[in-house]
Amino acid sequence: MSDWIERGTKVIMNTYKQFPIVLEKGNGVYLWDSEGKKYLDFVAGIAVNALGYNDSDYIQEITTQLKKMQHCSNLYWMIPSIELGEILIQNSCFDKIFYCNSGAEAVEAAIKLSKKYGKKVHGNNCSKIITMKRSFHGRTMATITATGQTKYQKGFDPLMPGFSYVEFNNYNELKEAVNEDTCAIIIEPIQGEGGIHPAEKSFLKEVRALCDEKDIVLVFDEVQCGIGRTGELFAYQLFDVKPDVVSLAKGLAGGIPIGAMLAVQSKADAFQPGDHASTFGGNHLACTAGKVVLNKLLNGGILENVRKQGKYLKEKLINLKEKYAMIKEVRGYGLMLGLELNIPVKDIIEICMEQGLLILGAGENVIRFVPPLIINKNEIDEGVTILDGVLQQFKNNKGL
Repeated sequence: MSDWIERGTKVIMNTYKQFPIVLEKGNGVYLWDSEGKKYLDFVAGIAVNALGYNDSDYIQEITTQLKKMQHCSNLYWMIPSIELGEILIQNSCFDKIFYCNSGAEAVEAAIKLSKKYGKKVHGNNCSKIITMKRSFHGRTMATITATGQTKYQKGFDPLMPGFSYVEFNNYNELKEAVNEDTCAIIIEPIQGEGGIHPAEKSFLKEVRALCDEKDIVLVFDEVQCGIGRTGELFAYQLFDVKPDVVSLAKGLAGGIPIGAMLAVQSKADAFQPGDHASTFGGNHLACTAGKVVLNKLLNGGILENVRKQGKYLKEKLINLKEKYAMIKEVRGYGLMLGLELNIPVKDIIEICMEQGLLILGAGENVIRFVPPLIINKNEIDEGVTILDGVLQQFKNNKGL
């Protein structure tokens, strides 16, 4: 393993602080490193590998498509992109889809569409966008500007103009920030990187009404919380508030890069040929993978599994909270849960990894749980038992 790490250090740019393991293969919700050590995966590629690993239908469908064609230009119609689009549109409040390759690209597309719509309907000055503090929307220049966390923006100034930030779930502050130049409001229904903070339903309903009144584009960034992660296909369905635009990625194709922006017809019409594009967006392999994921979510019982296992995992985490004073709060929905501690979680995550459990942080003091959507009760028990042991070790060693 050390040889692979040494080789990687020589050639891969230093943008990630990798853990000292080399993951090589997976099956179900388990992974193995290059030395054969087994891990229970509660990370799922950061909410990406919805079907876990080595799903036979997933492999078969992608292989079949690969034997036909892997890619062609968007200058031509592609059957898998049409079929995946039909599934998403038929099971949502949206009318049209644009494909890209990542979450940041999907948010970029939403930003561009919002600006086009604002200028078309309200005039040339209508280009300002409001986002939430503690939000995360991506790493491109536009999306780190949209991100309401200065730690991601440090060293990249000057940032793009036209963005402002308000407190999450604070409607009065948001209303005060809106003016005639506001073209869009972008919200994560559940803030992911910001610490697993769900929106309040009343807040989203008030924002929806405000956007209707002012004809402002309401964008939900569901890159992390969408595609079954909450137990509903779309997170907006959990809150019973329909946005005008949604950005998707991560779990949409179960591990093959894809992004998508969906919009209602009135907003989608702001784009005309030449306004936006993506060479690889909607290619045959990614959309074929997406079809398998969507079919299993909608018809294979996975959404029900997320609701059932998410409730069970949350109960287990609440039990840990009652046991350990270092745990402040358990929050989230479905299989997107956060455990906030009153101490940094970095060492806890590393010791769990040593003991065969992969978890990750969401900020300095929050442990994030985003396992594959196929996880079962026994696997949850196994993971929580490992975490319990590590927390007990911390309690004993540090007198917490």
